[in-house]
Amino acid sequence: MAASLRRPSFTACSSPTDTDDEGVRGTCEDASICKRFAVSIGYWQDPYIQHLVRLSKERKAPEINRGYFARVHGVSQLTKAFLRKTECNCQILNLGAGMDTTFWMLKDEDLLPRKYFEIDFPMIVTRKLHSIKLKPLLSKPILDLHSEDTLQMDGHMLDSTRYAIIGADLRDIADLEEKLKKCNMSTQLPTLLIAECVLVYMTPEQSANLLKWAANSFEAAMFINYEQVNMGDRFGQIMIENLRRRQCDLAGVETCKSLESQRERLLSSGWESASAIDMMELYSRLPRAEVIRIESLEFLDEMELLEQLMQHYCLCWATKGGSELAPVC
Repeated sequence: MAASLRRPSFTACSSPTDTDDEGVRGTCEDASICKRFAVSIGYWQDPYIQHLVRLSKERKAPEINRGYFARVHGVSQLTKAFLRKTECNCQILNLGAGMDTTFWMLKDEDLLPRKYFEIDFPMIVTRKLHSIKLKPLLSKPILDLHSEDTLQMDGHMLDSTRYAIIGADLRDIADLEEKLKKCNMSTQLPTLLIAECVLVYMTPEQSANLLKWAANSFEAAMFINYEQVNMGDRFGQIMIENLRRRQCDLAGVETCKSLESQRERLLSSGWESASAIDMMELYSRLPRAEVIRIESLEFLDEMELLEQLMQHYCLCWATKGGSELAPVC
């Protein structure tokens, strides 16, 4: 249905899997709150997150904050490299986007792709749409870039000229593809797909189906995946047990055994090249000035805590249809 962004119609949306996925949706809230806290004490600048996420009264541990800094920095650098190589003549699909603010941040840097898509559970999308509707800082960039008199919008979807947000289950490929095409996703444009702690909550078969669909749907594409790695050791088992106690099962953890298993899953799904590094390696490659700056923000008593945590997360990227899309590391 067509609706003005200022006067949208919001409807409740539920599905049989809503209760089953409650723990997974909770991880979106956790990650968003951690990012908001890190921004609040100066790890990076983000003027938009405060309009989407509440500030936690609980102080987050320094190793958690540094971990999120490395995550945001790594994904951002890969994303900007893709945009510059394609001269922004591309599209981005942020899978499981949650309360992510990348669309607004890229607009501020004049690095927007032809179109930016966000996909997440309908319940999360409805909440984000509500914030966009109420906050002019979020809605104005969408309206300013929109070329039609009305926006396509309902309770769990908004489609504008340069930004779309879609409520969908990434495990249902047919429904996902149908909704994306309704929002004018192109199979001809170079396409960047981003998944941060998303695939691990799917079974290996479900995530493989998504990766294969992504590899087969676009003429030229890049996939960025951030999630757990080295999960076979004692620290990994504790992570699994902690999440399980919160009714959140890492259904795809067997693909997170090693950097090699992460690369292999991408190559076996039809991607032509694949790379992976753990986050401690990425942290060691951060610009020295930035490391000095963030490490001065708060004291970390034991560096071993940071190392242990960062060695259990990784950043992976894969390309197809154009080796020039691969970042130089």
